[in-house]
Amino acid sequence: MSGKGAPELSVTGVGDLRVAVIAAQWHEKVMDGLVDGALRALTELGIDEPTVLRVPGSWELPVVAKGLAGRGYDAVVALGVVIRGGTPHFDYVCQGVTQGLTQVSFDTGVPVGFGVLTCDTEEQALDRAGLPGSSEDKGHEAVTAAVATAATLRSVSEPWR
Repeated sequence: MSGKGAPELSVTGVGDLRVAVIAAQWHEKVMDGLVDGALRALTELGIDEPTVLRVPGSWELPVVAKGLAGRGYDAVVALGVVIRGGTPHFDYVCQGVTQGLTQVSFDTGVPVGFGVLTCDTEEQALDRAGLPGSSEDKGHEAVTAAVATAATLRSVSEPWR
C-alpha cells in the first residue's frame, strides 16, 4: 500500500489561508471521491470558503495552478487521475503533469498539493479516492500537505518574537 508510513500531520490556525482546489473531470466517480476528501479536509482545517474549479483533465491542472498561484492563494491543490492504458500516453501525461505542478510550486513559492492518482487500474484509483471502502483518501491528504506547507512557509516569513 502506498500510504504506509505516511505522517500524521497536525495543522492548526490556518482558517485564514486562501486555498484553491482544481479537479479534473475524467473518471467521475474517482474524482468525486477526491473532491469530497479535499473539501472535508478544508472544513476540518477551518477553511470555509475555498475556491473549487474543474478542468477537462489532468493535463490542464498545471496551467490553472499557475494562474491561481499568481492570484494570491496561499496553497493550491491539484486533483486528477490518470489510468494506464495500452499506449505510452499514460507516461507522457503523468510526467508532464508532475513536472508542471512541481514547476508551478518552484516558480511561485506557493505550495501545490499533489492529488493526482497515477494508477495501473481503475480499481487502484477507487481504492485511493476516499470513497466508502477505499483504503486511502488522497484528496484529503493532498489538502493537508499543501496547507501544512503553507503554514510552515508563513511561520518562517513572520517576524520572530
